[in-house]
Amino acid sequence: MSKADYYDLLGVDRGVDEKSLKSAFRKSAMKYHPDRNPDNPEAEAKFKEINEAYEVLKDPQKRAAYDQYGHAAFEQGGGFGSGGFSGAGGFSDIFEDIFGEMMGGGRRGGGRSGGRERGADLRYNMEVTLEEAFKGKAAEISVPTAVSCEKCSGSGAKPGSSPSTCGTCGGNGRVRASQGFFSIERTCPQCQGRGEVIADPCGDCAGQGRVTKERSLSVDIPAGIEDGVRIRLGGEGEAGARGGPAGDLYIFLSIRPHEFFQRDGSDLFCKIPISMTTAALGGQFEVVGLDGAKSRVKVPEGTQTGKQFRLRGKGMPIMRSTDLGDMYIQVVTETPQKLTKRQRELLEEFEQLSSEENSPESTGFFSRMKRFLDGFAE
Repeated sequence: MSKADYYDLLGVDRGVDEKSLKSAFRKSAMKYHPDRNPDNPEAEAKFKEINEAYEVLKDPQKRAAYDQYGHAAFEQGGGFGSGGFSGAGGFSDIFEDIFGEMMGGGRRGGGRSGGRERGADLRYNMEVTLEEAFKGKAAEISVPTAVSCEKCSGSGAKPGSSPSTCGTCGGNGRVRASQGFFSIERTCPQCQGRGEVIADPCGDCAGQGRVTKERSLSVDIPAGIEDGVRIRLGGEGEAGARGGPAGDLYIFLSIRPHEFFQRDGSDLFCKIPISMTTAALGGQFEVVGLDGAKSRVKVPEGTQTGKQFRLRGKGMPIMRSTDLGDMYIQVVTETPQKLTKRQRELLEEFEQLSSEENSPESTGFFSRMKRFLDGFAE
């Protein structure tokens, strides 16, 4: 059975702002709260769906992922967690705003379950050359990150001891209190939502279960990688607190501008200057591709500046394919400079001997322009 659309569950449109989203959630949550609908499993299920929707849409990053990929963004390791319902969730967020001071505590901590907090995701920016993107490479990178403390094995407790269950919340990380017909849940002030307390913390990590170190990793850059591609290394991010699961490492790739080539997908483009005589009389030149191989380009007689030549299969590799893109060579005719006296004489003689057939484009243009201006004189 397909899951309901999160926006439809909360009765809002996709452009809803944070304030209106929160108001819509509060209204729906109060309507379907289990305490107001005892012995009604359908209301309880609806309440959980509403909480799940709000937990995703209130987070800008999760909301952007949902808007682009829908429920698939949170399935099979989509990178933002399952997005499922856990406890009172967003409902307690709202009621802590209202009753937090009355309960004598602050906001709840996020991402904790049984003392095991997932580590943060990390971002690493990597720049590669166009040649490296063409061939692919194995890169070694150094990432400063929090890793699990070896001395306490990530528990945060001094070796020989262990964390104990929090006596205030009984290990749940949350405490519940009644306020009228509402049952309000908030973060346990004793353990800050971890469900455990450490009486004798580890000396190396001060009870956090992780320390900061620089870690070396090997990253495979596939041939044909494009600018802006993101590579995800699961579990290579920051270590979780007190033995919690590690986050992920995201490598954002950028390709350094090349001296000769511009890239568009799998195709390469290159501008090559040729002499006026080569353009007029014809000729040839060689171009070297990113693979080091030379290709010969024949220039026909009377080639105009901007003429493009296509070299099939001389472009970039196409990822997950054996095919290659193409290379496009655009010629630009170079006007002679610093002429000698004899060169000038020859060009002047050529000009005198020229006819409309030698420069049909310019002759045709000025003829059309003359007819255009004559139209104003009539």
